[in-house]
Amino acid sequence: MRQTGETPAGSFPVTTRTVAANGLSFEVSECGTGDRLAICLHGFPEHAISWRRQLPMLAGLDYRVWAPNQRGYGRSSRPTRVEDYAIDALIADVAALIDASGASRTVLIAHDWGGVVAWCFAARRVRPLDALIVLNMPHPACYHRALGRWRQMRKAWYIMAFQIPFLPDWLLRVGNGWFVQRMLLESTKSPSTFPPDALAVYRAQAAAPGASTAMLAWYRAAIRGGWDRLLRGTEAVIETPTLVIWGEDDVALDQITLEGTEKYVADLTIRRLPGISHWVQQEAPDAVNELISHFLAEKVSA
Repeated sequence: MRQTGETPAGSFPVTTRTVAANGLSFEVSECGTGDRLAICLHGFPEHAISWRRQLPMLAGLDYRVWAPNQRGYGRSSRPTRVEDYAIDALIADVAALIDASGASRTVLIAHDWGGVVAWCFAARRVRPLDALIVLNMPHPACYHRALGRWRQMRKAWYIMAFQIPFLPDWLLRVGNGWFVQRMLLESTKSPSTFPPDALAVYRAQAAAPGASTAMLAWYRAAIRGGWDRLLRGTEAVIETPTLVIWGEDDVALDQITLEGTEKYVADLTIRRLPGISHWVQQEAPDAVNELISHFLAEKVSA
């Protein structure tokens, strides 16, 4: 396995394909070839392009990389019921995508809401994983505990705001997604994190018919389904080697949400990036790529 985090993007072009899985259709960015799969799960209000700086790097490590637009995002299927976005359905999507890939081995990499799915997927041992890498999303049980403390509670106000019908949906899509652009630019430490071409994708996605409601349904399904459903199975200790990468200047997640993670992970590595925001893999791609490549070289056999 190659062990460098620096891979010329042109060496491994990214293509887009459509994959049928779990009764839905997924738009998938693909890079690299081979029998080992690295599947990258984006968060809110993002898109598969959030992994644009990681796909060539992972392909250079001899992975076939899939970055799907998860249900409700991009040109992937967009179910209309809130219950269609419950955690069980989101986990089943990942399992079906892994099965559809035909890969013999899998590394799961995830950020934000994708991280929630990844934590639950690994804890429930839905499919075997060589490694789990989560960026700026705490283990769900740790997050739930941290909500009882003001430091995190004050940062989580938007989750309840998203439960309001119609208004947040309109706000995300109005003006060709201008609020999404504003939200991203105001929460990053560097405007260069989101170049114009990336912002155009995020804005167009939010403005597409039904997209903002589908994106918000992830939050609404989590609250309506209750914490018991979300936390089911997460008390199991994850045996998969796990790397947590954490941008310390996160406007939505306090560092106290990391406390107690070792209780749920047998082989845990945490790497913090001071001065980096929630959008860690886009804001600090070189540092993130280096951390990922070194971790995989150490923990995953060729």
